[in-house]
Amino acid sequence: MSRLMIIGCGGVASVAIQKCCQNSEVFDEIMIASRTVSKCDALKEKIVGQQQNSGKKTKITTEQIDADDVEALTVLIRSYQPEAVLNVALPYQDLTIMDACLEAGVHYIDTANYEAEDTDDPTWRAIYEERCKRLGFSAYFDYSWQWAYQERFEKAGLTALLGSGFDPGVTSVFTAYAQKHYFDEIHTIDILDCNGGDHGYPFATNFNPEINLREVSAPGSYWENGKWVEIPPMSIKREYEFAGVGKKDMYLLHHEEIEALAKNIPGVKRIRFFMTFGQSYLTHMKCLENVGMLSTTPVNFNGQEIVPIQFLKELLPDPASLGPRTVGKTNIGCIFTGIKNGKEKTLYIYNICDHQECYREVGSQAISYTTGVPAMIGAMMVVTGQWKRPGVFTTDEFDPDPYMEALNRWGLPWVVDENPVLVE
Repeated sequence: MSRLMIIGCGGVASVAIQKCCQNSEVFDEIMIASRTVSKCDALKEKIVGQQQNSGKKTKITTEQIDADDVEALTVLIRSYQPEAVLNVALPYQDLTIMDACLEAGVHYIDTANYEAEDTDDPTWRAIYEERCKRLGFSAYFDYSWQWAYQERFEKAGLTALLGSGFDPGVTSVFTAYAQKHYFDEIHTIDILDCNGGDHGYPFATNFNPEINLREVSAPGSYWENGKWVEIPPMSIKREYEFAGVGKKDMYLLHHEEIEALAKNIPGVKRIRFFMTFGQSYLTHMKCLENVGMLSTTPVNFNGQEIVPIQFLKELLPDPASLGPRTVGKTNIGCIFTGIKNGKEKTLYIYNICDHQECYREVGSQAISYTTGVPAMIGAMMVVTGQWKRPGVFTTDEFDPDPYMEALNRWGLPWVVDENPVLVE
């Protein structure tokens, strides 16, 4: 039995919290803490109602917290005394929550690596520009900020598990599983993220618009022969036939798990990440970018400073509201090539998730579901001691087998295809 503090109460958090309560044999007590405590209270009321009929019993408490306030967060963690903190807030807050976990002496789990909210901050900018020159990719997010905590977590005897969502997260576990059971050497990894869902809006994002639009509009990059190769945004396009979804256009993007896998998978020669997009989405995004609506630089409007992309976020549909109207399926997985017993081998491990099935179970669309379920599983791995080691780690650095078993049990069953069509 474990006590878990969960920070955040958006779409992904809602799924993770409900799955923790389904898993009451591990999580018998949880605290939901967010800047907007009314959201926490509403979700608590919903879950309490569900548990009356299910026989599950998880004690839920709620608190208001500003996750940017390390001191207040430390006080809250110390007063609640959880085994771990699950961060399903914004990537902007990863470092402050890690600082509070160190101060309070508890383990840390998140779903996405740190990203600066203010990309014009001179101190951050100097570090960022040096990294761009040294490593060769210009994405605003990277693992260096969190990997820098390695010694502090190690000395404290605490585990920090980074990126336990789907991608990053499950895709890295798929890689560790392939390496353990199917390959002597993995040479190439193609991570394919296909959302075949339709929400009916002219334009909307399936997760936080700030994070989503910033990621998609940035230059793409991939790892090849020991170095980064950066390309203009959306300049590499491929078509692929996805099981359960059909033929879709997909585009090469930069993605954080490439950085971790390049470091941790010995002998890998190339790693790429592709995501599917429809033409309507791309047209809307390009228009918004052209008129400056994706900018993170504040502008003055009627005597008030506003950040364009934050204003845009307020105009777009809340991703958490898309569940009832989204139909179709997702297909996310990894295609591997390499060597087994001296012979060339290919493998494809993937999951198919149905938007409407997710909505019926937890009231969300599949994008939130495929991130929220692995968030719960990552927390479970840490608090039960199956994945517990002092330091800062990504999901590919532990035994993949218990995590893979948990995916099947908790709603994300996976398929192994030993004769996949490769991406050219």
